[in-house]
Amino acid sequence: MMNIKQQTIQKAVTISGVGLHTGVPANMTFVPAKPNHGIKFQRIDLPGQPTVDADADLVVDVSRGTSIEQSGARVNTVEHTLAALVGLEIDNVLIQIDGPEPPIMDGSSIEFVKVLESAGIEEQNALRNYYEVTESIFYRDKAREVEIAALPLNDYRLTVMIDYNSPVLGSQHATLTDIKFFARDIASCRTFCFLHELEMLHKAGLIKGGDLNNAIVIVDRVVKDDELEYLAALFNKPKVEVRKEGILNNVELRYKNEPARHKLLDLVGDLALTGRPLKAQILAARPGHAANVAFAKKIKEQMRLSEKNKIPTYDPRLPALMDAAKIASILPHRYPFLLLDKVIHLDETSVVGVKNVTLNEPFFQGHFPNNPVFPGVLQIEAMAQTGGILVLSTVPDPENYWTYFLGIEKCRFKKMVVPGDTIVFRCELIAPIKRGVAIMKGEAYVAGNLVCEAVMSASIVRKK
Repeated sequence: MMNIKQQTIQKAVTISGVGLHTGVPANMTFVPAKPNHGIKFQRIDLPGQPTVDADADLVVDVSRGTSIEQSGARVNTVEHTLAALVGLEIDNVLIQIDGPEPPIMDGSSIEFVKVLESAGIEEQNALRNYYEVTESIFYRDKAREVEIAALPLNDYRLTVMIDYNSPVLGSQHATLTDIKFFARDIASCRTFCFLHELEMLHKAGLIKGGDLNNAIVIVDRVVKDDELEYLAALFNKPKVEVRKEGILNNVELRYKNEPARHKLLDLVGDLALTGRPLKAQILAARPGHAANVAFAKKIKEQMRLSEKNKIPTYDPRLPALMDAAKIASILPHRYPFLLLDKVIHLDETSVVGVKNVTLNEPFFQGHFPNNPVFPGVLQIEAMAQTGGILVLSTVPDPENYWTYFLGIEKCRFKKMVVPGDTIVFRCELIAPIKRGVAIMKGEAYVAGNLVCEAVMSASIVRKK
């Protein structure tokens, strides 16, 4: 079962090492962050200490890892760090780094997992903003024979197949059936490359931090003694050995299919760049960073299309962020004028509330008793109370404030609301709150259909 609520870490923790490609030492500190913060890197070694969002739209290089850049600040090879966060279902963290690239450590995510677990994981009072794939999404790169698909599933599962036509590697596949098994089954799987790629990478100015302790080098041909001497010098080792065909320096694999598992690790990290936890079955044949990022962008495009409608969904099986008792502790309204039953989403700019309409409502006795219709004016009142939760969430002591209507504009009623309906209200700030005045766009939905909308303005006033 995937987590319902967002998570961060309990305290800041630091990990240090050299970057795989830059060879530059770096200290990387994971810092707790508030709900809906997401995952951000911060280059604390640069002027102004700029931040870089973990976002597919900010990817600038996928040659041998995934690099992101924003406001002139770049962070290279982010995939192993992101994979650890996704694997532990950590949603909100600021990653402060004093160099251009996270430490490569042993070439896997396991050291990041260990340090994050040592920090402790903290549940936050905000629901995870899952993107659930409802229609299959496909990506194909014919030239590289890469295929990736995301199929509808109320869970997150991944299967990866690789085939390099190598007598050593052969065809392999790896599967992750539950994200909670990531730390146990995937996190320790190391990055790999082929012997014939080493010199090319070295000449390209990459793998400056490469070492036989942080990468698996696959040898799929006979290697002469003079080449072994060259490799020993390249990696600053007294001696490098290899069997006729196998792994350079006879490194033992942690799993028979460790390379396939590492490709799955990379895919988990790269898909974190969609910016939201996913619910889908991911199937990938011969994936790489370029394909992974292109696929992440394709998923993000589907997200944008679905968000254009901004129709909130309500799943009664999920716990509320605020129940009726919690709402009553914030809003001053009481029976029969407390018209909001639940709050199911709340962030800095929007809120979603739920109202269950029953025939027991006192106003039905006098408002069309033989044809009960929820009064439009009370729909607006319930919408305003929903917006009031959003406005009051901007102050540390909401119980000491009142919210008052200042205006209602562009109000439209689209459909009748009757007993048995569940109204889902969504209010979003149109502009930042200034001088205690908030302007919001409010919408009300029943079964996904818009029943009411209005632009509301309200003031927030401290109680005397």
